[in-house]
Amino acid sequence: MSIQQRRIGQFSVSPIGLGAMPVSMAREPRPLEDDAVTTIHAALDAGITLIDTADIYAPSWDTMGHNERIVARALETWGGDRDSIVVATKGGITRSEGEKWGRDGSPEYLRSAVEKSLRNLKVDAIDLYYWHRPDRHLLYADCIQVFKELKQEGKIKEIGVSNANVEELDLTVEVLGEGELAAVQNEFSPRFHHTSLPELTWCGERGVAFLPFSPLGGTGGDAKKVGEKYPSVAEVASERGVSPQQVVLAWELAQGDHVIPIPGASRPASIIDSAKAMDLELSEHDLQRLNALLG
Repeated sequence: MSIQQRRIGQFSVSPIGLGAMPVSMAREPRPLEDDAVTTIHAALDAGITLIDTADIYAPSWDTMGHNERIVARALETWGGDRDSIVVATKGGITRSEGEKWGRDGSPEYLRSAVEKSLRNLKVDAIDLYYWHRPDRHLLYADCIQVFKELKQEGKIKEIGVSNANVEELDLTVEVLGEGELAAVQNEFSPRFHHTSLPELTWCGERGVAFLPFSPLGGTGGDAKKVGEKYPSVAEVASERGVSPQQVVLAWELAQGDHVIPIPGASRPASIIDSAKAMDLELSEHDLQRLNALLG
């Protein structure tokens, strides 16, 4: 059975992507690099064609780019068609000595971040580049202009924004022009949805991909407990003979053809299970019960 692809700008990708962050920032014990590569290979072998990373996904402030470099190594050593894989990365969050986190949306910083990501990923142009978090010391539109220029210069192929609200999305389109915003990545899950549902709807109305991060509830344990916390999820999973995690991901996919969840994984078994949600079709009765999660 062929997997129905979904669109991110010029790209066609699998309905579910891999959130690569956990292989660099998982709670101890963090996977060894070889094990991290094995997890990424497992995702690709399971039919996933989108990998999501970021420059700040690293074990420490002085190892920024760690996750991007692991993704590059995994793609170099994978036996499949590298050209079929889309890699998204992000910039705009800073980490400095003493694990001080901040934001910098200045043109100088964003351009520097893109250049570093190009080197880490070993590519001439980044498939999809997100502004990771707004720097609200600066005018939002001015920061978006930098990404417009970077695309015109051929350093990024598609533009995305993350952690943005509807007003900021409207501003983004004003600056970039219609059809130039490829993707929005916001947190969305049964646990966290009230502040992202408007953005999911906005994207659906405009043909923009919406990528839920932490789609199973995050790395704090919620992902493992979705069946315990949400009885309707457990019921559907039991009736279908699948994991609760697959049910949640399939429910999110059913929110619209523009929705592409990116569950994280630090072990092959986790992402292999998540990938199976791409083939899980929920009934109208299933969806009625699960949509109550948005109530």
